[in-house]
Amino acid sequence: MQRSDQDEQGHTMAKEKPQTTAQDPSLALLAATNSPADLKKLPVERLPELAGEIRQAICDQVSQTGGHLAPNLGVVELTIALHYVFDFGHDRLLFDVGHQCYPHKLLTGRGKLLHKLRQRDGMAGFPEPRESDYDLFSVGHAGTSISTAVGMARGDTLTGQGDRRVVSLIGDASIVNGVAMEGLNNAGTLERQFLTVLNDNGMSIARPQGAMAGYFDRVRLSHHYDDFKKRAHEVLKRVPLGSALEELYHRAGEVMKAAINAGHMFEQFGLLCVGPIDGHDLPGLIEMLEEIKDFDRPVLLHCKTIKGKGFDFATGDPTTFHSPKPFVVSGCRVELKSSGRSFTSAFADALTDVMERDEKVCAVTAAMPDGTGLNKILPKFPERGIDTGICESHAMDMCAGMAKSGLKPFFAVYSTFVQRALDQVFQEVALQGLPIRLCLDRAGYVGGDGAVHHGFMDIAIFAPLPGVVMLAASDEPNLQAGLEFMRTYDDACSVIRYPRDNVVDQPLQASATPFELGKANLVRPAKGKKPDMAILAYGVMVYEATQAIDRLVEDGYDIALYDARFAKPVDADLIERLISDGTPVLTIEEHALSGGFGAQVVAACAERQVSADQVHRMAMPDRWVYQDSRANQLAEAGLDANSIAQRVRGLLDQKISPPIKIHVGVGTVKKAAK
Repeated sequence: MQRSDQDEQGHTMAKEKPQTTAQDPSLALLAATNSPADLKKLPVERLPELAGEIRQAICDQVSQTGGHLAPNLGVVELTIALHYVFDFGHDRLLFDVGHQCYPHKLLTGRGKLLHKLRQRDGMAGFPEPRESDYDLFSVGHAGTSISTAVGMARGDTLTGQGDRRVVSLIGDASIVNGVAMEGLNNAGTLERQFLTVLNDNGMSIARPQGAMAGYFDRVRLSHHYDDFKKRAHEVLKRVPLGSALEELYHRAGEVMKAAINAGHMFEQFGLLCVGPIDGHDLPGLIEMLEEIKDFDRPVLLHCKTIKGKGFDFATGDPTTFHSPKPFVVSGCRVELKSSGRSFTSAFADALTDVMERDEKVCAVTAAMPDGTGLNKILPKFPERGIDTGICESHAMDMCAGMAKSGLKPFFAVYSTFVQRALDQVFQEVALQGLPIRLCLDRAGYVGGDGAVHHGFMDIAIFAPLPGVVMLAASDEPNLQAGLEFMRTYDDACSVIRYPRDNVVDQPLQASATPFELGKANLVRPAKGKKPDMAILAYGVMVYEATQAIDRLVEDGYDIALYDARFAKPVDADLIERLISDGTPVLTIEEHALSGGFGAQVVAACAERQVSADQVHRMAMPDRWVYQDSRANQLAEAGLDANSIAQRVRGLLDQKISPPIKIHVGVGTVKKAAK
């Protein structure tokens, strides 16, 4: 499992011992470090030992529960150095994305929460102010840290707290995000201390894309910390006399002078750019941070790190180990625990089939090829598969241009991330009537990633746009049928949503009937001529409703179940017919109540001038639901089978009176009187 790596100059790097649960070493130093104050008591020479223990603890835990591994292993030394130099009980530390916050949390008194990582009463996988005052924002989207840091710097200055230093930590290619560029552009106007730490590991979640990624590759290869002292005088020669940079250069200390990069691209933003330096050299990091921490101008510190450092499997495959499922290390192998076939895998296979049959179909992702399943597609269709990097807005506009040229782009993106491209869907897609196909993974509750990643408002966002069609897939056959419908639907933008979950092994219908615009599909008829209630379930709620009906049947209720399929347009003919027949309707969706599928049903009733008094809705509650298993989140939200059955009983028992109680032994079974 051990290996000998070489750095970019060809020098052999020290072999690193992989961290596994089987080794179970003592974590005494980490256990004794419960706060940054404890950290500062340690001599610098003991900090590498602490770094090793932090890696051990993180790796052991992620192997059991899953979570973000490679990003956290790569920032251990950087996080230690920042807390060693700054006082973030007073100073400000802003994380970008936040999936690299585990070392930070372990150093700020949250070690006891680690054993329940990503569970409700354990450590959240992202910064969470509810856990600690050291976390300033609950954050999970890329590119935001610099802008929020600029805001805090301005706020502190205006409120007389200008002595609070501000640090933004950004990495994993988030710097290429448009919001990050906007933040840097404004940061350069600050006339006070402001530090942006660029954690440059040569990776995003997958391999970074675009010209800027190439630029950073060249910078990493051409500048090394060991050469800085030799280059100091050469740098000064290139500094124009009388320039602001010359003035800053002369005010800098010796270490900082040696590391100033006068040719760095972000110098044009008005930042003093330093580095790149070795982000794993703790003494060097601490020396540099001590020198620049009070510099009264915006500084960008470019640190070169290795994603997944300390765990051979993660450094060898940082994409797979970016956020792995639980895993087991066995000798020279590591096995990720499998829990079934995911919707993501089913989508990848279905889209592959579509692309094989239609040469105009293209697949697009914004830095999430693994998360969306496109990692299976990009190698197979190198000309028609495109990863744009972390830039959803650009990706959406690019899709618009592709569609205008006659192609059929399918943009695979998380529901929580597509929000970042709303304006582009409005202006360049819907307004133009272009048939972009949006495939929204992670719709609904997402489990351990928690509130920052829940997909709970995509219907409300896109349904108001004229012409947009909204679909949902309840299982794999319906996912296949939905994509085929979208392939041939050229009238407007179409959107399909599906969850971060597994597809059912035994679908209600082995072969889904083709999608017909705005038509629901009866998947479980009532036994009688007229059902006691009709459930219209949107997406995977079909299967929670199925389990609920199984229990209701035992109590004598007769329920019809429809797979709604469309949230826009809804099946208004079906709704009108059910209400006219006196059949109560219950809509169920894994989306916010406001603006969701149920709201579209009520709106359809108003349009048809049909009373909606007997339309009842179940949806996500109007409150945040935090990290936990997806099953627990559904139960907490009242969207599991038990909650659905209870709601149906409550609604029907109000209409059916009196109930007949049949006593069986010591239990009581309620059977509705007919």
